[in-house]
Amino acid sequence: MLFGDIETTLVAVTSTRSRLAKVDALAALLSDLGPDEIAPAVGLLTASPRQGRLGVGWRTLSARGGAHAADPTLTIREVDEAFSRLVEIGGAGSAAVRTALLDDLASRATASEWQLLVRIMTGELRTGALEGVLQDAIARAAERDGAAVRRAAMLSGDLGETAVIALTGSVDDLTAVGFVVGRGVQPMLASTAATVAEALDAAGRASVEYKLDGARVQVHRRGDEVRVFTRTLADVTHRVPEIVEVARSLPVEDVILDGETLSLDDDGAPRPFQDTMARFGAETAREIALRPWFFDILHVDGRDLIDEPLEARLDELQRVAGEYRIPGLLTDDARAADAFARAALDAGHEGVMVKGLDAPYAAGRRGKSWLKVKPVHTFDLVVLGVERGSGRRAEWLSNLHLGARDPEGAFGEPGGFVMVGKTFKGLTDELLRWQTAHFADRAMGEVAGGIRVVPDTVVEIAIDGVQRSVRYPGGIALRFARVKGYRPDKPAAEADTISTLRAMLPGGAAGAVTSPDERTTR
Repeated sequence: MLFGDIETTLVAVTSTRSRLAKVDALAALLSDLGPDEIAPAVGLLTASPRQGRLGVGWRTLSARGGAHAADPTLTIREVDEAFSRLVEIGGAGSAAVRTALLDDLASRATASEWQLLVRIMTGELRTGALEGVLQDAIARAAERDGAAVRRAAMLSGDLGETAVIALTGSVDDLTAVGFVVGRGVQPMLASTAATVAEALDAAGRASVEYKLDGARVQVHRRGDEVRVFTRTLADVTHRVPEIVEVARSLPVEDVILDGETLSLDDDGAPRPFQDTMARFGAETAREIALRPWFFDILHVDGRDLIDEPLEARLDELQRVAGEYRIPGLLTDDARAADAFARAALDAGHEGVMVKGLDAPYAAGRRGKSWLKVKPVHTFDLVVLGVERGSGRRAEWLSNLHLGARDPEGAFGEPGGFVMVGKTFKGLTDELLRWQTAHFADRAMGEVAGGIRVVPDTVVEIAIDGVQRSVRYPGGIALRFARVKGYRPDKPAAEADTISTLRAMLPGGAAGAVTSPDERTTR
């Protein structure tokens, strides 16, 4: 199949807000793919090449502005092969080899195909073809049950592999997909609640647990072999020997555990998140020790547990890893839960998680079974641009342009981001130096006084609230926004949405979304 067919399909997907129309367009494309084209095509559609990071930046790609093909001839297989060669390049002379390969790929693509390839390779592609839509399209194209496809994708952690099984295998092949210890699983995600009482009303009898300001980890053990994954399923086993040691000490043969890791100071209090992430990302430094806290167990000794209620999973977690279980309280008493939440804050943690005890583990999904309650309003937003500083900060990139996710395209391209504010507050000299180097490599153009950047960097922002505003396209502005820290452990696809922020307006005006044209008349 031609790569141009991917381009045509994405145009159809981005031109409609109808989920059904998106599914139809994607399913038609998937139905026509050859078996060896399926996984590469899914990677292209989601801007997640099956080869992983390709090691090329926007500046390198934008320099390939020479002659392009007049007509589409480039195939999906040829793009996939070029990506494979890109990740294999290394050693002396690698820059010249990479440049030659990219020049060849650019010359065989039409001008519009090359623009799409740049967006795919930089991760800037925002199609509205979120994984849920693509999963439905796979089910439609393969004539399979949607729930079976979603479950296989959840357990395999690989949507491309799931598509191959669904489209080329049998119903039994799809339903046979289960946990493979050592292969990362999409983590379950949490929604937010304003108060502990509100969360408890939604969850019923619940496990109320400390909400740590740490890094999410998923720990797999098979015999003596241990692998540790981040929330984005990156393998960081070699960086966390202390967690590997803990996993090997547990009284099991096979296990998959979900939890957080956090570094502590000499008094046993949690260190700032930046300290944990600095240690988490270190290849060799071991001065700061990481301690795991586990809050769920997904598999133990040949038995998958995700369909069992949380209460049963917690019983098994206590048996397997009780010493490393996150502090928690099982209750339906709002006063007891509130007192536990105050104790969590007193211990230096962010707040609490409230989890319904009857709920199964919904990997890769955000629902009302898990609710986080934090007294300070913090949101994960995406950096869209950075302005150059002035005065003492003149040599640095300083003021951040902040965007919220707009999955439905209410304010622009579906799956894109809408700007909600700016801030330079909370930035230490260390963070200023880091972001100046980081964003210089991710520049995509210019904004007034600075640069536009690839929207893939997540930053945690604390705010006092939001207010109505005509200054920003989302109709709101952040009040007293300040940087808590960057979140390299989170992908942009998990950033908070514009609807979540608008829900903070007086009266919870999340649903009162107006178009840009409507806003200009008010």
